[in-house]
Amino acid sequence: MKNHLIILLCLSFTFCFSQNLKIPTDTTYVTNHSVTIKGKQINYKAETGFQPVWDTEGQMIASLYYTYYKRTNDAKDKNRPIVYSFNGGPGSASLWMHIAYTGPKVLNIDDEGYPTQPYGVKDNPNSILDVADIVFINPVNTGYSRKVADKEGKMPDDKLFFGVNADIEYLASWMNTFTTRHNKWQSPKYIIGESYGGTRVMGLSLELQNKQWMYLNGVILVSPADYKVLRVGGPLASSLNLPYYTAAAWYHKMLSPALQNKDLLDILPEVEHFAINDLMPALAKGSSISDDEKQAIAKQMGYYSGLSENVITQQNLDVPNRFFWKELLRDKTGETIGRLDSRYIGIDKVETGTSPDYSAELTSWLHSFTPAINYYIQNELGFKTDVKYNVFGNTGRWDNSNDNTRDDLRQAMAQNPYLKVLTQSGYYDGATTYFSAKYSQWQVDPSGKMKDRFSFKGYRSGHMMYLRNEDLIKANDDLREFIENSLAKGKSAKY
Repeated sequence: MKNHLIILLCLSFTFCFSQNLKIPTDTTYVTNHSVTIKGKQINYKAETGFQPVWDTEGQMIASLYYTYYKRTNDAKDKNRPIVYSFNGGPGSASLWMHIAYTGPKVLNIDDEGYPTQPYGVKDNPNSILDVADIVFINPVNTGYSRKVADKEGKMPDDKLFFGVNADIEYLASWMNTFTTRHNKWQSPKYIIGESYGGTRVMGLSLELQNKQWMYLNGVILVSPADYKVLRVGGPLASSLNLPYYTAAAWYHKMLSPALQNKDLLDILPEVEHFAINDLMPALAKGSSISDDEKQAIAKQMGYYSGLSENVITQQNLDVPNRFFWKELLRDKTGETIGRLDSRYIGIDKVETGTSPDYSAELTSWLHSFTPAINYYIQNELGFKTDVKYNVFGNTGRWDNSNDNTRDDLRQAMAQNPYLKVLTQSGYYDGATTYFSAKYSQWQVDPSGKMKDRFSFKGYRSGHMMYLRNEDLIKANDDLREFIENSLAKGKSAKY
């Protein structure tokens, strides 16, 4: 159900992509809707549009496209929590969690997450809109968000946007403006980030406190990418992948009966123990490892991964993810498995080789998401333009230097006793593996003094665990529980 009310504000500034193709930069479109969540009717306002990014001199340098959902039939309106939602990439638009996870609409897909036609969206009876307002934010060059030229037609420097710290700085400033415009300073605030968005929100937690004086109640990391692990490689990163190999092999029934006949969650703890206590030290030994130990480790890895001992030995115990995706089913069906969600199957030109030709899961998702977001924005949110919606945008040479985001989160938590952290991961995610996410969470607070403020939830799906209907329900309920448990409820912020 929806009732259109379109409000156009401040149309004097525009992006100029050509002489005729223009898009507004400070404009709001509002429509009214209702949805049934957990058996209750939730009335809400959907606000989509553009809000500027200002430089230190008050000049507009970019404008971000966002969609904001505000419940309108809640008596506790002033104190309703608000969730600021980011996807990752970097360079990914916010459509993934927007129309498949927490928002009031979800894709037309089957219960396991595979695309169905006709493409489009339907009501999401599991959305967290019943307990929190949500704003989905598209960083520069994603969605319709773009840089803005100055009066002389000169574009701002990419360095203001495309890097770990630049991204955090301008987004924090933008959030301050949004919070003020929408009178949300009294609300408990949460930030949720998926994939690279995990790095982004870890950094935002401290930037918001120290530079914008905005204190959070919660940080939510969805399949987080920790580049302190991913880009480093070596014994640590390699050993952390093994429990994921077990999960993927279990799903495809490639383990021995002794493991295959057990439930996945009964297997993973022993694999995690082996990965940390046996595999990691063995990999660290490199060429100094004895032949007997190398063979023993290879045998156990084969038992836990579904790969042959010979193949593992040929890889010197260090099995790359890409090779695993190609190898697991090579002798069984000749098919590949997906990177972001290893439940998905791909077909390569040849069965030989060391990596898949393409990402089976991503192409499947683009089937569903691209037509759905374009349809939804135009037909239900009321915004129409010929400008392309960038599912993935160009972010140039992303500056990864001085990435201190993991410690930023620790410091933000130390300074703010209210702040809690939830990590959500899919067991079949081969890009940002669940055990790597656990490890990163352990490293945020190595002292253990704040460990009771961290929680981890795992799901039987992949990177976007919410595409599987059973996990969509469970993951949203986990968010509700996290929000409820992180509200102050009259308790003072002190140790």
